[in-house]
Amino acid sequence: MQFVNADHPITFRAVQQEAKLMPKAIVKFVYFVEKINYFFGRIAMYGIFLMIGVLFYSTISKTFFNPSLWTLEMAQFLMASYYLLGGAYSMQLGDHVRMDLLYGQWSPKHRGFSDSITSFFLVTYLIFLLYGGIGSTQYALKYGETSYSSWAPYMAPIKLIMVFGIALMILQTIATFFRDVAKSRGKTLEGEPLAETYEEARPTI
Repeated sequence: MQFVNADHPITFRAVQQEAKLMPKAIVKFVYFVEKINYFFGRIAMYGIFLMIGVLFYSTISKTFFNPSLWTLEMAQFLMASYYLLGGAYSMQLGDHVRMDLLYGQWSPKHRGFSDSITSFFLVTYLIFLLYGGIGSTQYALKYGETSYSSWAPYMAPIKLIMVFGIALMILQTIATFFRDVAKSRGKTLEGEPLAETYEEARPTI
């Protein structure tokens, strides 16, 4: 049996680096979640064109024909589906809006530590949101809930999309949390070293 201690710096450093690596199961989980959210996020991207088409048809029908009852609400449903299904993908890309007063000047390790705390609170919030969404969806399915508009569509489909989108967001937040924990240790999820300072991490133009 070989013992390792700080008196053997090379061996001890190797053990320290190994300890900073994420378990393979976590790495596979992150890759799996990000692959799913990439798939649904890319599909959701094209939902904006459907919404534009509906609104364009609404404009034409109001101008030349009888106004349609369904166009405005359908556009709202498409918009809701767009950001519910695309939210996790947007988080994966780091494209969510954030208040950047001090964050932009921090080192990657400090950013990772801060983001890991934020991810923890975000997961907590999303779990409560998912709980409420499931209850609302069950009500819509059980009682055939409809909108109060003149069109009066069933609300269950958009609520099912809502629950699915929130679930994707929870999974992506957990995956992002693991990436942030790795960053706080000075490593990427794959074990590659991060830049130590803000200037080193800053992209060159």
